[in-house]
Amino acid sequence: MKNSSCVKQELCKRVQEKMSYSGEITDEEVEDLVDQTILEFETITQYPIEERRKWKDEIFNSLRRLDLLQKYIDDPTITEIMVNGKDRIFLETQGEVWQAEEQFETEEKLMDVIQRIVAGCNRVVNEASPIVDARLPNGSRVSVVMKPVALNGPIVTIRRFPEKPITMERLITDGTLTKEAAEFLEGLVRAKYNILVSGGTGSGKTTFLNVLSQFISRSERVITIEDSAELQLMDLPNLVRLETRNSNVAGCREITIRDLIRTSLRMRPERIIVGEVRGEEALDMLQCLNTGHDGSMSTAHANSAKDMLSRLENMVLCGVDMPPTAIRKQIVSGVDIIVHLGRLPDRTRKVMEIAEVMDCEDGEIRLNPLFTYEEHFRGDVIQGMLIKRGELKNEIKCKATGLS
Repeated sequence: MKNSSCVKQELCKRVQEKMSYSGEITDEEVEDLVDQTILEFETITQYPIEERRKWKDEIFNSLRRLDLLQKYIDDPTITEIMVNGKDRIFLETQGEVWQAEEQFETEEKLMDVIQRIVAGCNRVVNEASPIVDARLPNGSRVSVVMKPVALNGPIVTIRRFPEKPITMERLITDGTLTKEAAEFLEGLVRAKYNILVSGGTGSGKTTFLNVLSQFISRSERVITIEDSAELQLMDLPNLVRLETRNSNVAGCREITIRDLIRTSLRMRPERIIVGEVRGEEALDMLQCLNTGHDGSMSTAHANSAKDMLSRLENMVLCGVDMPPTAIRKQIVSGVDIIVHLGRLPDRTRKVMEIAEVMDCEDGEIRLNPLFTYEEHFRGDVIQGMLIKRGELKNEIKCKATGLS
């Protein structure tokens, strides 16, 4: 009796041969072909029914889905899939990373999966353009890095988002922030404060931005701008979603975050939400915040709320040569609140700081700490709490929005 792997390969080859004579066929027809091919296999009765069912799923996934990655993508408990070349697949479940037993048979099969992913969102990746961000139909974010940049083979990182968007109540239950801080942030969003969410990789910035968006009025016109669409804004009927585009060999020019921000200003936005600022588009975002689009929000990488100010300044300087004082005045005028998130050693995500951007004094931007996360040790266990430290001090804004 042939081993399971050899049988599966033989069955897959026979299905592909039948498909080549069938022209364009639907997924249902492919499933029927797989069933028929398995039933016609000479020694099929020697194998358990459970194994045959497994073959069916694996063969169908290899032909029409994302091969052996598909079952991990369908698993709601897996939040991150990391493929380090064809031989190693790592998965994250509830903050714990572990290595899967499966691996791709060849690098070509992994490349086929990558091409299906990028083709699904009209993007291209190859040796000439080896880095691309993409998304899956379920909203999962995908990062692909190929040779010659990736030395140990094609690298694929898939960040899977919850099927049901996380709510503020869930964050309170999980201990990400306190009810007092949540109610305070809800008031800020409804009062149209401009909010910047900062944090490191994997700290939950996009998730938190989704949660804050739940407090936006349904009557407002909201425009989202992203490199790769992943925001899950709920119950906003007047929502416009914009996504960047890479240039390609067909002659389509690149459309950047900067292009989309400028375009959005002519679309009558009430709020503009930029998924993440990474470079020179920070200047355009600041100009949006300073031209009457109150209540706009964005995210960016930083190590603290104070560090976020330096990061913003550096990103603006990537695109234009401006005096630092002028940039800082733009930041003070545009950004009202910085919410900083962190991921602790126990892998939990917390709101570490909520700070109000005050003014520019002696060339430095002053922050007013409103909430800070205070850690303390209880034996070998680190515990902490988000503590309220102060009140909003921007009297003009407070009175205008009713938060005074």
